[in-house]
Amino acid sequence: MTSHTPSDRRLELIATARHFYQQGWMVGTAGNLSARLPDGSFWITASGRSKGELLLSDFVRIYPDGKEESSADLKPSAETAIHQVLYTLFPQAQACYHVHSIEANLVSRFVVGDSLPLPPLEMLKGLGIWQENPCCVLPIFANHLQVSRIATEIQERFTINLPQVPALLIRDHGVTVWASSCETARNYIELVEYIFRYMVAARGIWGDEGNNN
Repeated sequence: MTSHTPSDRRLELIATARHFYQQGWMVGTAGNLSARLPDGSFWITASGRSKGELLLSDFVRIYPDGKEESSADLKPSAETAIHQVLYTLFPQAQACYHVHSIEANLVSRFVVGDSLPLPPLEMLKGLGIWQENPCCVLPIFANHLQVSRIATEIQERFTINLPQVPALLIRDHGVTVWASSCETARNYIELVEYIFRYMVAARGIWGDEGNNN
């Protein structure tokens, strides 16, 4: 495995994974984080590793042609195909984060269609939405057992219609974001999770209409 340098992006992924784990968004071995390298390859968390206890050795390098850096005892995240598709669709993206929160799964069931309307909160500015009283939706995808099928559906839909915000939901599964830096991707996760918590709380107070207030 490649030795690390002071700027090794795996170090930032380790710190972020630990933070998300402490928030309850990456319990057990759930979730996956990746970061791109200058040559177009990317590091991604290995499958079956606790995100609260990651080491530099708990990452797999994926090259632009899809090949993995060989390792006898490591397998890349089962959702590597989704990261690959997002990096292809959005060449400016340098990081892709996927977490499993209770709120993300709850809001994914607030609608039966493939788009979740988001409330016009101030937090949307952090996701690039600057309109006053914006009408913004988050795309939802079915949680197929075969991850490659999810990746294909993401590619097909986003090739036709770009999402309004750099995030997507997989129903009963979790949220994925992509961004131009690891720091920005971390911010995006925190922002969307705040919005999800608001939506869950609003529904508890106002019912179905609460998320439009």
